[in-house]
Amino acid sequence: MPEGPEIHRAADRIAEAIEGEVMCEVGFGLTRMKPWESQLTGARVTEVEARGKAILTRFDVGVAVYSHNQLYGKWYFRKAGAYPKTGRSLRMELRGEKRSALLYSASEIEVLRPEEEPDHPYLGKLGPDAVDPDVTQQQVIAQLEDPRFCGRNLGGLLLDQSFVSGLGNYLRSEILWWAGLHPSWRPKDLDGEDREDLARWILDVTRQSYETGGVTDCLERVADAKERGVPFRHYRHAAFARAGRPCPECGTPVEKIDVGSRRLYLCPPCQPPR
Repeated sequence: MPEGPEIHRAADRIAEAIEGEVMCEVGFGLTRMKPWESQLTGARVTEVEARGKAILTRFDVGVAVYSHNQLYGKWYFRKAGAYPKTGRSLRMELRGEKRSALLYSASEIEVLRPEEEPDHPYLGKLGPDAVDPDVTQQQVIAQLEDPRFCGRNLGGLLLDQSFVSGLGNYLRSEILWWAGLHPSWRPKDLDGEDREDLARWILDVTRQSYETGGVTDCLERVADAKERGVPFRHYRHAAFARAGRPCPECGTPVEKIDVGSRRLYLCPPCQPPR
């Protein structure tokens, strides 16, 4: 599933392609969405906003199209009227005069009025967005100290969108590795300095991923790896998907474990359990 950084980058590309444009055609591949085609064709896209792992494409007729990629959704961008060669199903087409934004394979698409957004099952429960530059370290610390979250294991908490939105599986492994924390730790087990560090890593790792297109390892190590011709998949992350490969800090082989029925990667010496 795309995580917050990927969704924010997709929103940037949608905005670049069609924001401010009058839609020559809006089409949906879902039967229940068909009545909206005539109402949105001819409307202008006023804003494209990423919220956690969802995107709101706002129109000047007073509604927004909510979309969530889920596991398989993928955005493509083409010249108006052109389509990619893919076996995926086209779920939404937003065609401007020159360019189109095309969403394939996603089924979580709906139209929302502004007053419906706060009570939406996904949007209404989102915590601070880690990619949002206006979200501060202090806001994340407040979440870590909140009674709803402070007693939960970090391995599960870092996937909860009501805690901090936009985090997902690869970010979870990377944040914990950088913070030197095992997934069994709970916020209430940490002292104030450790909570500050964890809050900083939550924001720094996520924002670096957004800025670099998914790279979460140290950028100096990344630059060195590029010069040596190391494949992208081997230098992209510090811990995630590196089972059996040496930890960048101590050289111990990274281990893969399951936490919450999802894979997590860690270095045992660098991330001792609680």
